[in-house]
Amino acid sequence: MNYWLMKSEPNAFSIDDLKKMPQQTEHWDGVRNYQARNMMRDAMKIGDQVFFYHSNCETPGIVGLMEVVREGYPDHTAFDPQGKYFDPKSNPEMPRWFMVDIKYLRHTRRVIPLSELKEQGALENMPLVRKGNRLSIMPVSQEEWDYILRIEG
Repeated sequence: MNYWLMKSEPNAFSIDDLKKMPQQTEHWDGVRNYQARNMMRDAMKIGDQVFFYHSNCETPGIVGLMEVVREGYPDHTAFDPQGKYFDPKSNPEMPRWFMVDIKYLRHTRRVIPLSELKEQGALENMPLVRKGNRLSIMPVSQEEWDYILRIEG
């Protein structure tokens, strides 16, 4: 099993939005970064565990846990000329962008803020806390995963 962190702006799609979805499951669409796309397309597997991270908000941080329930498949939002994620260079025969389906597992007991994560020496190599890393999807080591769950409270 692999571990991941996926970011979303809560005003666009929040942990509460995911919880309200039918079967508490939704596709994770709109990713337009090749490195993040490759992770969804090639590395994310059914059963992988994921931290849900709220970004670009008053208190950015980890707010919940999710699970991958469908492996990478073409992101249909790239094909809609009226949609905000449209990409004219992507089509169903040669898709450029991919997504996965994720399922809500639970909220964290508290928001685990980025400021706190940055203070943890055990997390100093985690991509999230390193300067200049703006990826919306990133791997988390099992050690980092376990450590974060321990500090959750």
